[in-house]
Amino acid sequence: MPAIVVERQMLPMFPSANQGARFYNPDLPQTEPFVPGHRTCAGCGPSIQYRMTSKASGDNTILVGPTGCMYVANSSYLCTPYNVPWAHTQIGSAGSFTAGVAAAYEAMIRKGKWKGPFPNIICEAGDGSASDIGLASISGALYRNHDCLIICYDNEQYANTGIQASSRTPYGGMTTFSPPGPKVPEAKTLFPKDLARMMAAGHPHCYVATASVGYPIDLMNKVRKGLNFKGASFLMIYTPCQKGFVYETPRSIDLGRLVVECGLYPIWEWNNEKREYDYSFRPQSMRPVSEYLKLQGRFGHLHAEHIATLQRFANQQWSMMGVELPEALLQAADPKALTDMASAEAAAAVAHTV
Repeated sequence: MPAIVVERQMLPMFPSANQGARFYNPDLPQTEPFVPGHRTCAGCGPSIQYRMTSKASGDNTILVGPTGCMYVANSSYLCTPYNVPWAHTQIGSAGSFTAGVAAAYEAMIRKGKWKGPFPNIICEAGDGSASDIGLASISGALYRNHDCLIICYDNEQYANTGIQASSRTPYGGMTTFSPPGPKVPEAKTLFPKDLARMMAAGHPHCYVATASVGYPIDLMNKVRKGLNFKGASFLMIYTPCQKGFVYETPRSIDLGRLVVECGLYPIWEWNNEKREYDYSFRPQSMRPVSEYLKLQGRFGHLHAEHIATLQRFANQQWSMMGVELPEALLQAADPKALTDMASAEAAAAVAHTV
């Protein structure tokens, strides 16, 4: 009996005249694997990326959802927003469950028990699962090179259980586990775990990339690149959380762009053949971190020296990508050139009433 070859889907890239384009390309698939009616918050970044991701992958997709926001909000009362198969797994077993699904389909296809192409298998793990509790199982799936795409939808906190700090919470971020006070005025004292670069460095045979909901075409193309890649892929996506970040609900996409423009969330791809990072993605503007911070209540307590610390961190990220820094960003790393966030907000309120 001749061996049955596992046929894989090959998804074409979406054309985009400008990688920094703000709006969707009009020529997108009509399919909607993730439909309205779910119970996420208004402005929910993870649900936005879920729709982009599933739209890019198409109807022949299987989704895996470890415990997190998108599990609790999307699977209550016997109804879900998924038009494709979706499975819940424990928060710590995202990688092992996903690897099992991929291995099972390969086996069924080779035994002639499943007709048709290999499905697009996507695991959607929050940063609590991907960077903390489920890190080991995800690393195992990537190392064993199972044919799947593992996504970390990064809302920078444990939002499902009441906004606790995770290893992806940024320096200065206020959460219930990192409140500001007299002893620790900056709130979170540690910088976030560099999860995506950890995955690239530790699993150099994989496709690894970062993306943001602020750049839909770039995000969707990276989903398709990860799915077209034969083997394991990992994609980390910035997904703002209105409840934890405390911002006006229509500003999700704005934050998704600002976080890249200020250098706090570098966008790149790992080239597994050359074993090097591709930093060719460039936002249209470079902005000081204060423009990003001032839109969010979780940073409202920061003093000038804390903002300057974040600016220095962002400047280091730009330098790592080989970007020449403008003088304005260099000056913004000096606390003397900045104003406390609370003072700035108070001044803005006064100015508005005059």
